[in-house]
Amino acid sequence: MAQRVVVTLFDDIDGSEAAETIAFGLDGKSYEIDLNQTNAEKLRKVLAPYLDAARKQSKSGKVYRHTAVTPDPAAVRAWARSHRLDVPPRGRIPKKVYEAFEAAN
Repeated sequence: MAQRVVVTLFDDIDGSEAAETIAFGLDGKSYEIDLNQTNAEKLRKVLAPYLDAARKQSKSGKVYRHTAVTPDPAAVRAWARSHRLDVPPRGRIPKKVYEAFEAAN
């Protein structure tokens, strides 16, 4: 005996037949809503200015923001050596060296 299952989506706003399910997120929570074509277009139109200004999230779920411009490490090392500050030839430059560089420049 064969069985056939038919799933019909209904618009979560007006109860008419839905054309698609839209997934979105807000405040760290994920949502889905079933909408007909008209309501889906309305949602996209309302969200458009916010989407244009937003940053996309990476697939890992992290949002990368470039919040500060750090000086070139080679320049910081050269400056530190010329001012007789202790700076390693390779690896991480101590925060105090960066702070002194920023204060001097």
